[in-house]
Amino acid sequence: MNVSLSAFDVVLIALVVLVVLIVFAGVKTVPQSYNWTIERFGKYTRSLRPGLNLIVPFIDRVGAKMSMKEQVLDVPEQEVITRDNATVTADGITFYQVVDAARAAYEVSGLENAILNLTMTNIRTVMGSMDLDQLLSNRDEINTRLLRVVDAAAEPWGVKITRIEIKNINPPRNLVDSMARQMMAEREKRAAILEAEGARQAQILKAEGLKQSQILEAEGRREAAFRDAEARERAAEAEAKATELVSSAIAAGDVQAINYFVAQKYVEALGQFATSPNQKTLILPMEATAVLGALSGIGEIAREAFGGEGPATPRQSRRGAVPAAGGAMPPAGGGAA
Repeated sequence: MNVSLSAFDVVLIALVVLVVLIVFAGVKTVPQSYNWTIERFGKYTRSLRPGLNLIVPFIDRVGAKMSMKEQVLDVPEQEVITRDNATVTADGITFYQVVDAARAAYEVSGLENAILNLTMTNIRTVMGSMDLDQLLSNRDEINTRLLRVVDAAAEPWGVKITRIEIKNINPPRNLVDSMARQMMAEREKRAAILEAEGARQAQILKAEGLKQSQILEAEGRREAAFRDAEARERAAEAEAKATELVSSAIAAGDVQAINYFVAQKYVEALGQFATSPNQKTLILPMEATAVLGALSGIGEIAREAFGGEGPATPRQSRRGAVPAAGGAMPPAGGGAA
């Protein structure tokens, strides 16, 4: 069966195909996290956001497809000469994000290469202005300074530098060995200082303890001297009181008070002789009448204290006053005990 198409049918089919082509040319679907730039006769006009967008077919065209996601750029290893003329190698990593698709597409040629070279140049500038010790111990400061400088330089390109991190800083091997020896010497120095400080503190504490003990000992001696003086004062007061009483008794005609003092001193002297560590034999070079007289005085005092005066016994009439409970007397002219 032969089917012939008329000229009208051919024109209609051509129109349908043209409409389909026009629709496909004028409708653009932009993926998420992307911005597309639109050029009309080669000139930038606007940017397309994610989703369905319409453009003028065959007049507008897509210029650049820019990713708006944060991207990572590795910074290769490079040599850096520090301020104190030490050579180190350093590498890093840069995080950036396109915030303006038009400027990123038309303000710079080769965006990634531009950011990479900008970062490498500023790494040499920032790290070269620092000493080696400062360089190794202040990575946060290096990262902060690099971020501030590179972000300010990349801002006209519509790019936001979010982070710059220095990954490795590698000094030469001989420099590392020198640093290790320096660190060991520093630690030994600190150990010696701490040991000296400990010995000094121990001496100080020992001296303080000795000082306190001497102070306490002196205070003890002072207190003992005060107590001794007080005891002597009380004894002197008692002696003065006894002397006053004896004086009053003698003034009143009581002869026994004198006998009391004589007997007390006599007995004390005998006790000292008897208790002498080097004297085993006691020789009394005195007359028996003197001994009997002293004992008679003691007996008289005892009778007055406990029973009053009584009639004298025959022995009393012959030898004088003798205590009632007296023992045998040594012979006249001295004796031995």
